[in-house]
Amino acid sequence: MIDRRRLLLSAAAGAGLAAAGGQVFAGTAPAGDAAAAKAALAGFMDQAFEQTLDLSPEAVTAFGLDKGPRAAAKSQLTAPTQENEEKFRAFTKAQRAALSAMDRTSMDAQDGIYYDTIADNLDGVIATFAIPYGQGGWPNPYRVSQQGGAYQSTPDFLANQHTIETAADADAYVARVNAFADVLSAETDRLREEYALGVIPPDFILAKAIAQQDGILATNAAASPLVASVADRARAKGLTGDWGAQVETLLSQRVYPALSAQNALLKAALPRAGHEASVRRLPQGQQYYANSLRFITTTRLTADEIHRTGRAQMAELTARADGLLKAQGLTQGSVAERIRALGQDPKYVYPNTDAGKAELIEKLNEQMADMQARLPGAFGRLPKASVQIKRVPPEIEAGAPMGYYNSPSLDGTRPGIYWINLKDTAEWPSWTLPTLTYHEATPGHHLQISLQQESAAAPKLMNLLGFSSYVEGWGLYAEQLADELGAYENDPVGQIGYVQSLMFRAARLVVDTGIHSKGWSREQGIQYMMEAYGDQEGAAVSEVERYCGWPGQACAYKVGHNEWVRLREKARTSLGDRFDLKGFHDTALATGGVPLSVLERIVDGWVATQA
Repeated sequence: MIDRRRLLLSAAAGAGLAAAGGQVFAGTAPAGDAAAAKAALAGFMDQAFEQTLDLSPEAVTAFGLDKGPRAAAKSQLTAPTQENEEKFRAFTKAQRAALSAMDRTSMDAQDGIYYDTIADNLDGVIATFAIPYGQGGWPNPYRVSQQGGAYQSTPDFLANQHTIETAADADAYVARVNAFADVLSAETDRLREEYALGVIPPDFILAKAIAQQDGILATNAAASPLVASVADRARAKGLTGDWGAQVETLLSQRVYPALSAQNALLKAALPRAGHEASVRRLPQGQQYYANSLRFITTTRLTADEIHRTGRAQMAELTARADGLLKAQGLTQGSVAERIRALGQDPKYVYPNTDAGKAELIEKLNEQMADMQARLPGAFGRLPKASVQIKRVPPEIEAGAPMGYYNSPSLDGTRPGIYWINLKDTAEWPSWTLPTLTYHEATPGHHLQISLQQESAAAPKLMNLLGFSSYVEGWGLYAEQLADELGAYENDPVGQIGYVQSLMFRAARLVVDTGIHSKGWSREQGIQYMMEAYGDQEGAAVSEVERYCGWPGQACAYKVGHNEWVRLREKARTSLGDRFDLKGFHDTALATGGVPLSVLERIVDGWVATQA
């Protein structure tokens, strides 16, 4: 999973494009004028990138551009006020109109790819406007949940995106903590409006969000990670100042009161929250889910089609896992029961202590180094940016994903970060870890996103786009590629972990569509995850509750993976002995995140040049 879903390349950055600027680039070109069409599109993309940065200080910081002429952005946050969201809708539609005014037929093949990618993004965002709730521009119905909301995203952003090198950086950090209170208050206002519409998360989601907020509020301001983050980093740089004390005061006087008000609203809504997991219970819920699947997968696949695909692939993968388990002498019980027993074998579980968790991360670094040495056999281009492996901060472990990735800064000063949730090491038997590393780091998200950011040929705007089915499909394809590169030659139990990972993603297709299209309960989803591929109960609960709060997103992985594999095999069949794996990868990754239909055109174009 990329990022913490707060500055998603597949969503928030795309929404940032849609929000780009009150003045829309209006360049048009006479029909048939190829040079003018190229200039019009280039001008649009350049201006959209700059205007996105003008309106999104978070994007400026995330890409490492909050210095020089954009230094003021480092002191700012964007509040989700109604006024800001109304502007966002107007700007989105204006951007789409400006794009439509261009002469698409006169563009060359590469510009056509850029045009269609931007158009698909804007069309997906505009479709979300038909639903009067949620995070406009991204199909997420609940502003605050166990896995989202400013109470999580802003501290995470300040700790991991806001760099501190100078006293001015520390001052800017303090200013952002002050703005954090305003963000919370604006978010609470929007929640109040949506709760009045009946858009209240299921009780199990709301209860977990409340518990996490209670934990934050129970922490003395002086002991807050927000205080330690600025104080420790300033001290490490030899800076002197009272920034920690300033943040402590702001937490006590502004942030905690704002969070307390939001917490009170959530608690007041809890008695009204039902237990039904599906978004079908919400106003226009069925349309909401259809929009989500379209936006997230970039396909026209229906929920029924996705559900059937998941069922069929689960059957195939279960048979494959059965053979691998039998080869290890594990023959008794169902495949799920044998996988669960393997996961509970103490010899595969790291101690659930700080020392055990440090040992686990050390092993991940070894696995990553081993894979790095294998990559030249499959890629002509490799990224320059490094990647670090870190624990998810303990204060957000309960609601955070099990693993996710933050991209490097555009200027190369901040590395990529692969986060692993170590709230309980029993959820990570050692044989499951290599596959996670290959997905999140390399050859997965880090390799793909870093190559995109480092591309000199691609317009800067493409760094703000990254469709989930492309990005997460690549992450799952990277797991397969690691197997094909021999990562499990001497690790047959690790290969079971890889196949279980594929089963997990196929099960997601079944459960996500089961809940939101077929009326499954939360409990049915948990039971399926445990019985289908041997998930531990705690992990199954976290996963299913994630699908309940983020409809459709889990479908991106396997839908995208299926398409990556299909396109590779289509190219291999067409080219025969002329098929070049390095060329396929370099070409398919060169443009960056695109809709799956556009990816097929890219691959087909490459095949035509090789024939």
